Amino acid sequence: MKTTIVIPNYNGKAFMEDCLTALAAQTVRDFEVLVVDNGSTDGSVEGLDAWFPGVRVISFEKNYGFSRAVNEGIRQSRSEYVILLNNDTIPFPDYVERLVAAIEADRRIFSVSPKMIQACNRHLLDDAGDSYCALGWAFQRGVGQPAESYSRPGRIFSSCAGAAIYRRDIFDEIGLFDELHFAYLEDIDVGYRALIHGYQNRYEPEAKVYHVGSGTSGSRYNAFKVKLSARNSVYLNYKNMPLPFLVLNILPLTLGWLIKLRFFVRMGFGDEYKAGLKEGFSTRRNCRKVPFRRKYLWNYLYIEWLLVINTFIYAAEFLKRRLKT
Repeated sequence: MKTTIVIPNYNGKAFMEDCLTALAAQTVRDFEVLVVDNGSTDGSVEGLDAWFPGVRVISFEKNYGFSRAVNEGIRQSRSEYVILLNNDTIPFPDYVERLVAAIEADRRIFSVSPKMIQACNRHLLDDAGDSYCALGWAFQRGVGQPAESYSRPGRIFSSCAGAAIYRRDIFDEIGLFDELHFAYLEDIDVGYRALIHGYQNRYEPEAKVYHVGSGTSGSRYNAFKVKLSARNSVYLNYKNMPLPFLVLNILPLTLGWLIKLRFFVRMGFGDEYKAGLKEGFSTRRNCRKVPFRRKYLWNYLYIEWLLVINTFIYAAEFLKRRLKT
């Protein structure tokens, strides 16, 4: 098999049928499906063969989080490419074919992110590749914009691990998804590491999926998600930035944390956000920091340029959404 599709699952019975049925209708068949279940209690992994014959299932006894689930799937795969696919997605028929073609275009491509369209508002984008800015904020390119926009392929900061394809052997060089993250920002982190090593993350608009969004966590903002995202934002920067770059970025990062704190206080999650930051700073040394290598200096400078540019892109997209409302 050329590709393994890894679907992490936690109580996703409401979504699995649509997802697997769409995979059974793909224009190419040179892939296998591997579902990694995080201790579901809703019967969501029973009878999966009815929707996709030959699906493999790995079952954990409890919920170990997104990162461990996809890592186990990657370890169990033997294919050249791995697609990580959320259970709350519905891929278009040529989704796999388009992703494989895009990643095969250049050996330096680590990952390719598809166009993700909101399942409940199919005229709107959900994600056109993930970005990261100098304020320490990750954001979905194009979210809320017309689905026909972002029609050109190109480089992005990171691919969204909810529907992206990865070149498996590069994980041997840069490492797998960080299991300390449990969930949230783990795809930005692995994309960041790929950039440090000189690889590319790309966006392919012809590969498309519908995406429900927050199918497992249940909502865009909740106490669990806010705390983990805050903690992981500390991990992300501590791990990937050498000391001089941490010093260079500490002011915009601090400003970003303060703005987010004010936002979550107004949302009623201020205590969770502060607890997440506190845990991140107190346990940051548990992270495996990316060793600095002089040969990658230009890659770090390129990333710094991206962080600045993406700050302006975030501001422009934010203003565009505000003007629409």
